[in-house]
Amino acid sequence: MAERDAEVADVEDRRAASGKVSVAALTALGIGSMIGGGIFGLPQQMAGAAAPGPLIIGWLITGAGMLMLAFVYQRLAINRPDIDAGVYGYARAGFGNLVGFSSAWGYWLSAWIGNVGYLVLLMASLGVFLPGFGNGNTALAIGIASVVMWMYHVLILRGIREAAIINAIVTVGKVLPLVVFVLIGLFAFKLDIFTHDFWGAGVGTGPGAVIAQVKNMMLVTVWVFIGVEGASVFSERARTRADVGKATILGFLSVLALLLAVNILSYGIVPRSELAGLGDPSLAGVLEAAVGPWGAKFIALGLIISLVGALLSWFLMLAEIVRVPAQEGLMPSFLGRENAKAVPVNALWLTMGLVQLFLVWTYFNASTYTRLIHLASALILLPYLLSALFQVLVAVRDRSRGRRFDLAVGVLGSAYGLWLLYAAGLVYLLYTRPSSTWWDCLSTSGRGVSRRPRSSIPPSGGSLRSSPLCPSMPSTDWQLVHSASDRRSQPSPCEPWPHRSRQQFIMLQRLRVRNQ
Repeated sequence: MAERDAEVADVEDRRAASGKVSVAALTALGIGSMIGGGIFGLPQQMAGAAAPGPLIIGWLITGAGMLMLAFVYQRLAINRPDIDAGVYGYARAGFGNLVGFSSAWGYWLSAWIGNVGYLVLLMASLGVFLPGFGNGNTALAIGIASVVMWMYHVLILRGIREAAIINAIVTVGKVLPLVVFVLIGLFAFKLDIFTHDFWGAGVGTGPGAVIAQVKNMMLVTVWVFIGVEGASVFSERARTRADVGKATILGFLSVLALLLAVNILSYGIVPRSELAGLGDPSLAGVLEAAVGPWGAKFIALGLIISLVGALLSWFLMLAEIVRVPAQEGLMPSFLGRENAKAVPVNALWLTMGLVQLFLVWTYFNASTYTRLIHLASALILLPYLLSALFQVLVAVRDRSRGRRFDLAVGVLGSAYGLWLLYAAGLVYLLYTRPSSTWWDCLSTSGRGVSRRPRSSIPPSGGSLRSSPLCPSMPSTDWQLVHSASDRRSQPSPCEPWPHRSRQQFIMLQRLRVRNQ
């Protein structure tokens, strides 16, 4: 009888495990949420910020800081396996219900607003190959984006595990073009191009100039690792909590390696002065310089696949980050209800409904959407700091032999979390009224798109002088993709640019604030 009971229990355990998300799928969720559109525009952005020497120093600092945050989620997954939903659960356990609710609410709000931008960017990317999509917010583009969004909805309703498996397959597809670029870049790389003006003598001499360049490039990197916490959000659905930690570290190291390779190889293929003046996606211009015109099309296709995968990853996390606080009584209980496939169906419907509403809103009045994303974007960084501070608390209370390492991880992660908030701009976290010039510029931009010649982009790509059309706005802006009819034009600097990537769109605003 005891043997029979043991067999039954073993079968039930295997069935339960079969419904869980594997470490490979968790890793793909992290990679998929971190790699969106930003990496495809990274070469031009970095070239405008720093020379190769300061760039390498900045990446070492950024990599070390983000590694500490990745270790925060890895250690907490092991030391506190009783806590679910990562960024929400750690904030609540460490600082109470109000902070936990605020963390989950801000994360969810920022993420679904960002998904609106991803959908518009996806449509603009299709405009490279198909007519009628414009900058991603034409009537046709909004209609197709809506269809795509509801296809994601249907897919996720079939089951979180099933959607996570598909996401893993798409993640392989989105990483493949980047790996191809790296392999080609290894052969096209020229050391003399890379080492020319290695420390950026054109922007000044001495340690001060190097430090300024390091800071400028680190301002750009603030947003490239958003999503590193992806595996921890699905901690309750993981087979083991150790898998969450493994997936977090594997995902982070994979993305860091791709970012470093893409960035450094680009400096050795195209001279920095030319690299800074490339149109986005600038990675397409780099590959075109190495192999010819087909390289640009190849990268444009890779961008589309990348955005498809990023959207799936973020839609999966959006439903999950609301479910747990709803089931624990911090959000309306109906948001925690699950269907037969264990999908938080009401949370998913609410999220998709809001994304649909704002998709339509970008067509009629994109400036209001811009004001909201300014308020919401910085909120996605706050949970990182709260998680790191909770790691400090856990380490202080722990009496085990690993206490010192955990404490060091928490302290260093907290320091980097504070830097992220500072670099992002506290004006958006606390929200004070922007300068009247910028506010008025937004208020009067509406849906109309005025144009200016592409040649008006500064050759350096990094100048922060004011635009003649919007005095408080830097004249450098990044346009990821152009339709065939718009390739010789740029949007007005007063336009909210809904077609940009999440990282590019937000970082342009941050650079303006930091340089006022």
